Amino acid sequence: MDIAFSHTFANELDGFYQSCSPEKCTSPRLLQLNTLLAEELGLDHCLLEGEVGVALFSGNALPDNAKPIAQVYAGHQFGMFTSQLGDGRALLIGEVVDGTGTRRDIQLKGSGRTPFSRGGDGKAALGPVLREYLVSEGMHQFGIATTRALAAVGTEDWVAREDLKPRAVLTRVSASHIRVGSFEFFAAKGEWDQVRRLADYAIDRHFPEAKNSEDLYLQFFKSVLRKQAKLIADWMSVGFVHGVMNTDNMTISGETIDYGPCAFMDRYVPSTVFSSIDGHGRYAYENQPKMGQWNLAQLAKALIPLYDEEQERVIQRFVDELDRFNDCYETFWLDNMRAKFGMVSKDKGDGELVKQLLELMHQGGADFTLAFRYLADVRLDDELKFKSQFNAVVNLDDWLARWAERIERDGQSPEECADRMNTVNPIYIPRNHKIEEVLDAAVNRNDLEPFRMMLSLMSEPYSYKSGHEEYAEPSPANAEPYITFCGT
Repeated sequence: MDIAFSHTFANELDGFYQSCSPEKCTSPRLLQLNTLLAEELGLDHCLLEGEVGVALFSGNALPDNAKPIAQVYAGHQFGMFTSQLGDGRALLIGEVVDGTGTRRDIQLKGSGRTPFSRGGDGKAALGPVLREYLVSEGMHQFGIATTRALAAVGTEDWVAREDLKPRAVLTRVSASHIRVGSFEFFAAKGEWDQVRRLADYAIDRHFPEAKNSEDLYLQFFKSVLRKQAKLIADWMSVGFVHGVMNTDNMTISGETIDYGPCAFMDRYVPSTVFSSIDGHGRYAYENQPKMGQWNLAQLAKALIPLYDEEQERVIQRFVDELDRFNDCYETFWLDNMRAKFGMVSKDKGDGELVKQLLELMHQGGADFTLAFRYLADVRLDDELKFKSQFNAVVNLDDWLARWAERIERDGQSPEECADRMNTVNPIYIPRNHKIEEVLDAAVNRNDLEPFRMMLSLMSEPYSYKSGHEEYAEPSPANAEPYITFCGT
């Protein structure tokens, strides 16, 4: 298959990767192809659905112009620095320019050992592959910047995890795979020329407008900071918990990456943690903005030595920008919440009104997604579904009266307001218990229909589908706490 691969990262950044070939799979078969994404990338989805696509997505037969590489990076993992990480089970096979002129990476995930596998097998199990496919496509439909799944391939091979699991390979598409940890790798070794090369490449690829600035690397930092503030605000608006916000999982492009121990909240509990390895709650839902700022501080440390001038002055400029993160995040977050609450204009009391409802949701054990979804019905004189989300005695009437008064100042009809709210408040999210049902069917019964049903619902998460009410419901109140694992 002739794919118009280019390789700017590999060609311009020698020393930032190692060439590596994928390991062959036994009897690969296509489980799912993202045909719309394929079309965006200018790829022939009909051809990809056949043997040529299966060979490509499994890594068994790459096009002649592919150039598989494993990228190197470092990272702070739960606050502790590891000087060398890198793609331990992923290979960047090439870049394509999509229909909008945007350069995108195409990467195989689960393609086997690389020089950076650190004792791992470099492979992926079927469950985590399908999970990343579902969640990343859901995030895309929510309008949240994310890597995306192009294809999932199953095999007749097995991988050893807590027990033997069927092996699969995911093909992932991203704006790039440059991470904060990519800068940390060379900064830790004092190789500032390499840090500068990477920064210049990242600017050319992602932020070319920064080259007009008198302070190039500070402008680059400001651009990355703004992207991350927006991304985390978007996560918070849908109740998403990333679970492993290490610096090697923060992209310069501002896309969500590495869907390992991630999950969505059911009931609104700010301290929610899902990851089995986050015993102290470092990456709890409520801590995500703070951890984003902390990660950005590590990027700043890598960029500051690029300046020849007196370091204290440079440090202060970066610290000043870092201090603006909270205000930047709050602006994005409040804009998101205004939309969820049906507000069109801006009022100085909006933030307090939002926080009051969140506190009531916390006290009343309300489902995060459905509370917002059913708030729209209150505008249509139906309070029952909204109030039914609260399992404790809380006074909602006073708050609802204040909210109604605020909304009415915007001059929208109730119908206009409800319709507007229903375009930003999903009815369907990747519910944790439903994901587990889907994965159990796929892994243990070789049944992909539940996966495809859930994927179909996630393609239109704001539209109610009769007969699929169970996909909108939270897990039972007596369910065991949901625990996620990294997939390796």
